[in-house]
Amino acid sequence: MKTLKFLTIAILLFSSLIVNAQTSEIDEDNPNSGRQVYAEIGGPGVIFSANFDSRFKKGSDLGLGYRVGLGFGVSDQYNYYYNNYTDEAGSHYYVSSSSETSSYLTIPIGINYVFGKKSSPHSFEIGGGVTFLSKKIDLYNYDDSYNPGYVIGHTSFMYRKKPLNGGFTWRIGFTPIIGTAGDISPAMAVGIGYAF
Repeated sequence: MKTLKFLTIAILLFSSLIVNAQTSEIDEDNPNSGRQVYAEIGGPGVIFSANFDSRFKKGSDLGLGYRVGLGFGVSDQYNYYYNNYTDEAGSHYYVSSSSETSSYLTIPIGINYVFGKKSSPHSFEIGGGVTFLSKKIDLYNYDDSYNPGYVIGHTSFMYRKKPLNGGFTWRIGFTPIIGTAGDISPAMAVGIGYAF
């Protein structure tokens, strides 16, 4: 039931941001809207996410903007069992374990700033934000680092390539994940998409 509520809220949030961005006025002198949709492997969506990215300044590919996405991840949860038994040789102690693979939804939301020249398809992004998780997990095998709030932080340092008049775009970069205990896990991200 919690997952269904989480998914419903995520879809409504994602839809409202897209509708709001599509109704924004565009500068007629600049064919770029500063909007992109893209699929990303790694990064704030953990394993995979579909994202929408836009600038706050209408008709610009550069400057301050935001991203919002919907993704998923898979985690191996380990359960440890501590056992004692006694035989003729004396008392013995051993640890056994079992693992269980579970999937979860992610909602990466962030603010970013894109640097570059208006006449160039190359740009660089610096950003940060939070990723909401549909369940508590031990991400990157750091036990108890990411509880109890089901939220992790993220930063982004990304190279972006986008044609000046829109079209196929891609990005690659370094996206460290920040746990609630303050630990930082290095991570990478690669994305492809379409700018319009």
